Amino acid sequence: MIGLLTAFFSSFIATLLIIRTQHLHGSFSSDSDLTGPQKFHNNLVPRIGGISIAIGILTATLFRIQSSAYIAIETTLLICIIPTFTIGLAEDLTKTIRVKTRLFFTMISAGLASYYLNAHITHLAIPGIDFLLSFPMVSIVLTIFAITGLANAYNIIDGFNGLASMVGIITLLSLAYVSYLNADPMLIYLSLVMASSILGFFIWNYPRGLIFLGDGGAYLIGFWIAVLSILLVSRHSNISPWFALLINAYPIMETLFTIYRRKIRQGNPGLPDGIHFHTLIYRRILNTGLLIKKVNGLSANARTSPYLWVLSALAATPAIIYYDSTYLLMSFSLLFALTYLWLYRRIVCFKTPVWLHPPL
Repeated sequence: MIGLLTAFFSSFIATLLIIRTQHLHGSFSSDSDLTGPQKFHNNLVPRIGGISIAIGILTATLFRIQSSAYIAIETTLLICIIPTFTIGLAEDLTKTIRVKTRLFFTMISAGLASYYLNAHITHLAIPGIDFLLSFPMVSIVLTIFAITGLANAYNIIDGFNGLASMVGIITLLSLAYVSYLNADPMLIYLSLVMASSILGFFIWNYPRGLIFLGDGGAYLIGFWIAVLSILLVSRHSNISPWFALLINAYPIMETLFTIYRRKIRQGNPGLPDGIHFHTLIYRRILNTGLLIKKVNGLSANARTSPYLWVLSALAATPAIIYYDSTYLLMSFSLLFALTYLWLYRRIVCFKTPVWLHPPL
């Protein structure tokens, strides 16, 4: 418990200090591009919130270094995450790092985690694929690909105040709960310490958006969750690999559909666009007509994120209930994908379901 409180307050205070000292570092830490297709803020805001989360985790680790039986694993995970966090933070500060470069460094971190933490995807409960995964090289390649993909997925969904951070908290709490059911104190702690660090940042990020997560923070959260998801499944044979897929269904689906959409419409998956699911909710549901004004003190930006929090929770709920039932989890994963595509199409075609519109 002390470690979790340390993570929360360290992150909380670090975030406050970053906000209060913006006049000193804002020229390079703030997002000066206010016109891009994914920009929904009107003022310069620090985008280095990932530093606060990293400080929270690091401080908790140092505090526990003399007493924790799991400090070696915790420290190893922190070391593995350095390349991806560093390159993400470099992008936050310079705005010049290419997507391919960021993905390459994330792959390095994924390779380190796979090797030093023995985090491997060894089965997916799919005949044929499971046979291929019996070969160590195939397993390692898929593991690196999955970790890199989920880390990047959190960067993709980081579009509105509190969106990626709360989705991360929901997922981490799901991991902690299933770890508890399977008597795995190490993974319980690693899940909750990250959730605590994110919460310290979240309080300042939502709803007013006083600070942004940034690429460094998004990669940090996505990478941490990816590694814990793989470790939980690999350490407990009764937990279905589809549990890990379903609790991460929203960022995974958003990423896959984004790649498909950009490849078909733009011819370049690396180019940003303004038609993510969260962007459509903002533009077609919450930022039109009378709704452009604040409702109960919340801007359209802040009112966008809860839609996706609910979507993420709807995937996580059956995942934690049926974590050991592969076929049920497959069915819920398919249902989630179909629901996502149906809602996306309805919103794009200006046929948004009435129940998605908030009361005026």
